Amino acid sequence: MTSENSGLSITIEFGGGAELLFDKKKKHQVNLPGDKEWTLQNLIFWMRDNLLTEREELFMQNETVRPGILVLVNDADWELLGQGEYKLCSNDTVLFISTLHGG
Repeated sequence: MTSENSGLSITIEFGGGAELLFDKKKKHQVNLPGDKEWTLQNLIFWMRDNLLTEREELFMQNETVRPGILVLVNDADWELLGQGEYKLCSNDTVLFISTLHGG
């Protein structure tokens, strides 16, 4: 069990060009505030407010990730885990892969 307000330590990774929206870093080690239960939906909003450096519309659409961005949690497709309802656990790795390419 984690102690009160100790936070939730997770890894956020990007691929397929999604990292360009997040300070061009492919990997972020983050410690989320421990004051609430964290779901993928909460994480997406936290990322928008704390990590996203440009062009929100290329990452989010209608309060979730936009179509064309694959989300994997510990190498499992988030669609198999309940998408935004998935409750994050300590040491989870969340990977966002953009399948959208310019031409």
